[in-house]
Amino acid sequence: MEEILETQRITQNLGKSDPVKQLAPGVVLVGRYLIQDVIGVGGMGSVYRARDMHFPNVVKLVAVKEMINQGRDPLVRQTIIQNFEREANILVTLNHFSIPKIFDYFSHDERSYLVLEYVHGKDLEAILGETQGMLTEDQVVGWAIEICDVLEYLHNHKPEPIIFRDMKPSNIMINHQGHVILVDFGIAKTFQTGQKGTMIGTEGYSPPEQYRGDATQRADIYSLGATIHHLLTKRDPRLEPPFSFGERPIRQINPLVSTEIEAVVQTALQYNADERFPDASEMKKALLAAAKKTGALDRIVVPNVSDDQTIKPLWVFRCEDEVRGSPAFDLGMIFVGSYDNNLYGIDAANGEFRWKYPTEGGIVTKPFVSDDLVFAGSEDGHLYAISAKTGRLSWSHQVEKPIRSSPRVVDGHVYFGADDGYLHSINIISTRREFRFDAGVAVRSSPAMSNEFIYFGNEEGDFFCIDYHGQSKWRYRAKKGITSTPLVTAGVVYFTSLDASLYALDAKSGWVLWRFRMLKGSVSAPYRFENLIFVGSADGHIYCLDANTAKEIWKFETGHQVSGSPVVNNDIVYCGSADGKMYALDIKTGRVRWKFVTGGPITSTPVVANNTLYFGSTDHMVYALMA
Repeated sequence: MEEILETQRITQNLGKSDPVKQLAPGVVLVGRYLIQDVIGVGGMGSVYRARDMHFPNVVKLVAVKEMINQGRDPLVRQTIIQNFEREANILVTLNHFSIPKIFDYFSHDERSYLVLEYVHGKDLEAILGETQGMLTEDQVVGWAIEICDVLEYLHNHKPEPIIFRDMKPSNIMINHQGHVILVDFGIAKTFQTGQKGTMIGTEGYSPPEQYRGDATQRADIYSLGATIHHLLTKRDPRLEPPFSFGERPIRQINPLVSTEIEAVVQTALQYNADERFPDASEMKKALLAAAKKTGALDRIVVPNVSDDQTIKPLWVFRCEDEVRGSPAFDLGMIFVGSYDNNLYGIDAANGEFRWKYPTEGGIVTKPFVSDDLVFAGSEDGHLYAISAKTGRLSWSHQVEKPIRSSPRVVDGHVYFGADDGYLHSINIISTRREFRFDAGVAVRSSPAMSNEFIYFGNEEGDFFCIDYHGQSKWRYRAKKGITSTPLVTAGVVYFTSLDASLYALDAKSGWVLWRFRMLKGSVSAPYRFENLIFVGSADGHIYCLDANTAKEIWKFETGHQVSGSPVVNNDIVYCGSADGKMYALDIKTGRVRWKFVTGGPITSTPVVANNTLYFGSTDHMVYALMA
């Protein structure tokens, strides 16, 4: 039986046109996308790796998908265009960490192009071909759980569910972090009850009803089952009789596969749709239960779920690069910078994109919102004042070096440090500099304000107290650099240093009240709740101390260094770690309430608003969890 993938059927109707040359390396499309190489070839054109020249100071790679319309039949040409436009229209509505973002869509020289997020990795068909012997069950189950997660997202998409309709190894990329990215939405379609469609899909992976033009959510369940069967057996279903999986049980081909996982796949591959899992969430539960029973759950890493599988994000927003800085909440929005050079405005309720403002450098500072303006520093050496509602630039101020100190606004002035060695004060109305205080070396500590005084440290270990006119009041010298943001409360200023100490100084005089020694240095900002101080350290611990005596109440060991700062909501301490986990700890005992796994180190500080916990990760994601 011939393959029924629609694009291939259309290609057969294109006639014997002369082959169209691929774009050569060095070609620049629409003055922006520099073609580097061909990374894929399909029936309609090629997929290229390209560099986005809109970012001259960084190498930002994108995937450029090409559609060449050579159809002689007007109806064929129209169908090709509709399919390509449909992919663009679907992708632009999606926001999931396993789906590439779409950046651009345009036509040029009788060709149409989609510009997509570039995925560093390989598709599963290539991985299958390169693997000697069988893929392990743990690998395949981990990927399958992630695919269920993205299918659940698509099938619950609003206003209408989306059916992928072409699940197979070549449409599943595994990125360099080992996680799933679903690609090629060319034949995905919004689902409407009772609506029949064209026969579409790929022979061997598509269920019987899809051949009749009837594709529902359970069609994707079948195709996923077929994909898992292929991965575990290395038997390509396109080379076998249709719907014959029952004749070649997985364990008959690969006895290393557990009976539990085989049973899950058998259920997904039932000929009658009503006998399959009703939805992707049920299949995911079955996979998790099977993996727990076999012990695989302890060996695989599934992103964006807690270790006990009970915590799910309210929403996830994907940036184009790492999120190293902390988010800010105001006006019902989350404002956060990324190392993709953008400052984002995100709807705090649902994670929907509102706007982004492009700078020329990575943003590691926490934005500050005041009077409808969002202030953020960038490594391009600019402080930006951006409209919180529209994302448009109001004004900017340039200094000589990168800004890695988060701004603070008090009495119509914005204060921030920079790598040029100064603490700067800018009048928000006039946008002119009021003063700059010479700290000698880079100031990456964010300033803290209290009682008309400003507190901050520098990278050589000097800690300063100055007034709002830039006049020095006192200075304290630590043994190593101070990157930590100070905390000033109840007449005491707390800060950490790379000399492995947490300091408590009298805010008026600078006299040392106490000093607590940790095992390694710290850049974490202290947090005080009632009579307790919480802080993280590069030694991998989160500490809880008595604020008056520095007596250790408890400490919790994470799997890596803690760069961000703890926050408290109700009776829970929230803090991220470079081990990629966000921890929720009991405030009295330090015991884990839950922990949430991301795909990369967490270096930022979370923010809690409206009983929701917001934070970023270097896996490019911004997460919202119920606090």
